[in-house]
Amino acid sequence: MGKYCDFRNKSTIMNVSHEVSLLVEELKRLGDNSRNADGNCVVKFGTLFEDDKCANMFEALVGTLRAAKKKKYIKYEGEMLLHGPHNNVEIELLQENVE
Repeated sequence: MGKYCDFRNKSTIMNVSHEVSLLVEELKRLGDNSRNADGNCVVKFGTLFEDDKCANMFEALVGTLRAAKKKKYIKYEGEMLLHGPHNNVEIELLQENVE
């Protein structure tokens, strides 16, 4: 049982890292022409959420955003973003390369 749990945990970590990597690439794509004073890509949550490619790519976009924020790849105001009330919240890309 222990080996299965270890494998599952490693698999989950790899999947989260892959999802974060995909998110960073999509933020670069969507924020290519939108940079803040620090020169970082900035994308509004509504733009990301409503993008067809992202909608098909991310099963749990909010969870992926939270993971990326925790790893300090992105930053945004608040703990969780919800479609509608948080559409104008800016997501700032802090690191353009995922390790």
